[in-house]
Amino acid sequence: MTDFRLADIAVPRIGLGTNRLTTAHVGFVREAVAAGVRHIDTAHLYTGGESERAIGEALGGSAEDVLVATKGGFRAGEGRPEVLRAQIEQSLRSLRTEAIGLYYLHRVDPETPLEESLGALKSHVDRGDIRHVGVSEVSVEQIERARRVVPIAAVQNRYNLADRGDHDVIDFCAREGIAFVPYFPLRGGDVAATARRLGVSENTVKLAWLLGRAPVVLPIPGTLSIEHLRENLAALELVLDEDIAA
Repeated sequence: MTDFRLADIAVPRIGLGTNRLTTAHVGFVREAVAAGVRHIDTAHLYTGGESERAIGEALGGSAEDVLVATKGGFRAGEGRPEVLRAQIEQSLRSLRTEAIGLYYLHRVDPETPLEESLGALKSHVDRGDIRHVGVSEVSVEQIERARRVVPIAAVQNRYNLADRGDHDVIDFCAREGIAFVPYFPLRGGDVAATARRLGVSENTVKLAWLLGRAPVVLPIPGTLSIEHLRENLAALELVLDEDIAA
């Protein structure tokens, strides 16, 4: 299965992370969409806000078949409702849109109850500023708490060949039909020999391994190169046999 319906949009299971994107890369965002990317992940804090602004300029808030996911509330104290409200309003302006397709609570704030932070996001869902909500760097218990406040469309945790500590979270998401979006998906793992044998890039192998973990896994590798982007998307066509995956 190469597509997944995320936040009411059918997207290929390989997206684009943009934590290094600046306003100098507007053209690259347009190239990425032309190459088939339909899930772009950003955050309020990425490159001092330039990532969101570049995406907003590239898409003009009008690409209805492209899901732009952003995040707010990364630092301690930023999970307070008034802080989240200000960050959401800034993201709406930067992305040049009236509604954000998917908005994550970037981190659980140690200074603010999770329910209070998610309640703030729910109020924006009710107002129509946000269509779907996600959470990041969370446990199964925290996901369950979050779902008692607002439906959760996606979970974004670190997961790759080197960091495999969230098996229980992935399994929970698979059972519940929640997207699991691993960040830093290309880190770790010695797959050079496998890549040579298959005639593909190492990153293609790493992403194919992630896609094989569960049908709800949607990696968001970051790149500023259209060539590397195409290598990443090639993972959608690569199925690793059981011996290679092991």
